[in-house]
Amino acid sequence: MKKLLFSAYSLDLGGIEKALINLTNQLIKRGYEITIVLERKQGIFLEELNPKIQVIEYKASENKNKIIRKIINLSKRIQFMLKYKNKYDFSACFATYSNVASFTSRVASKNCCLWGHADYLTLFDNEEEKMKKFFKEKKYNKFKNVIFVSKEGRESFVKVFPEMELKTQVCNNIIDNEKIVKLSNEPIEQKKDENKVTFINVGRHDEKQKRLTRIIEVAKKLKQEEKQFEVWLIGDGKDSEFYKELVKKEKLEDVILFLGKKQNPYPYYKMSDCVILTSDYEGYPVVFLESFVLNKPIITTKVSDYEEVEQGFGLVTDKDEEDIYQKMKQFIEQGFVPKKKFDADEYNKRIIEKLEQIF
Repeated sequence: MKKLLFSAYSLDLGGIEKALINLTNQLIKRGYEITIVLERKQGIFLEELNPKIQVIEYKASENKNKIIRKIINLSKRIQFMLKYKNKYDFSACFATYSNVASFTSRVASKNCCLWGHADYLTLFDNEEEKMKKFFKEKKYNKFKNVIFVSKEGRESFVKVFPEMELKTQVCNNIIDNEKIVKLSNEPIEQKKDENKVTFINVGRHDEKQKRLTRIIEVAKKLKQEEKQFEVWLIGDGKDSEFYKELVKKEKLEDVILFLGKKQNPYPYYKMSDCVILTSDYEGYPVVFLESFVLNKPIITTKVSDYEEVEQGFGLVTDKDEEDIYQKMKQFIEQGFVPKKKFDADEYNKRIIEKLEQIF
C-alpha cells in the first residue's frame, strides 16, 4: 500500500479545497494510505473527508516577538522532520500559496510535487518578477515535478521558468460525479420563478479574479430591456459587501439574489437554467465539470480550457460586458441545450492513470 501525503492550508469552501477532497476520497478507495497536513484544521469540507484519511495540523507560530516566533517555528520544523522525513512514497504541496505546505511536502517524500491551480502569469498581471518571487519563496526547484490543472497554467509557468519544462505536466481535477448527482436531489427552500430564466454563479467573491461587476452591469442593461431573468450568486468573499452595495445602488435587488455560501450548491445548479462564469482567469474551472455532470449549459469567458465548453456544452464570450450581454440575451431569447453528454467515468479514468504514473 503506497503512502501519500497532501499539504494544504485548510478545508474551507473553495475550488482548491473541493479538488483536494475529491482527489483524496477517490484515492483512498483505490487502496492508498492518505495523510493530509493542514495549517488550519478547519473548514466545512472536513466532514466530507473519508474517515480513513489522517489529518495533521501544522500551525506556524504567529508570535509577535520575532525571536520567539523563529525559535518556535524552528522547533516545529525539526520535530516534523524527525517524525516524517521521507516516510511517504509521494507528497504534494496542494495549496501553492502556502509556505507551510511547501515545507511539509518537501520533507515528507523525495517524490514531491508542487500543484498549480492557476495561470500565475495572469494572476500576477503579467509581472514576471512578482511571479518569480512567489515561486522562489515556495522553493519550486526543490520539487521533483510541478503539476498544473490546466494547460494555460503550465504554459505561463514554463514561459517564466523555461528550465522547468521537462519537470512540468498537466493533470486536471478529478470529479465526484455520483456525489454531485446525489446531492443535487436534496430539497432546498429556494423557489424558482418559472417565468424567468435563472442564471447561477458559484464561487468566491473576489473582483480581481471573478469580475462579478460584469454580471451586475449586464443585468442592469437586460432589466432596462424588460427581459425576464434572475441571477443567483452562490458564495461569499472579501468583495461581497461591495457587490451588494452596487446591486442596491443600481436597484437590481429583484434580479440579482445573494444566496450566500452553500456547502451543497448542486440543488441550485439543478434548479437553474444556465451557469455563468465571468472571470478574468481560472485554473481548470471546477464549475465546468459540475455543469457538465448536471447537464447544465454554461456561459463562460475565455478562461483556461474554455475550448471544452465550445464542444457543445455552452456559449463562450470575450472578457467584456458587451459580449457577455449578447450571450445572456441570446440565452434568454433562444435557450441552449447541451449537444452531448459528459462521460465522467472516462474523464476520471484518464486522470487516475496519469496520477498513478506520477506516484
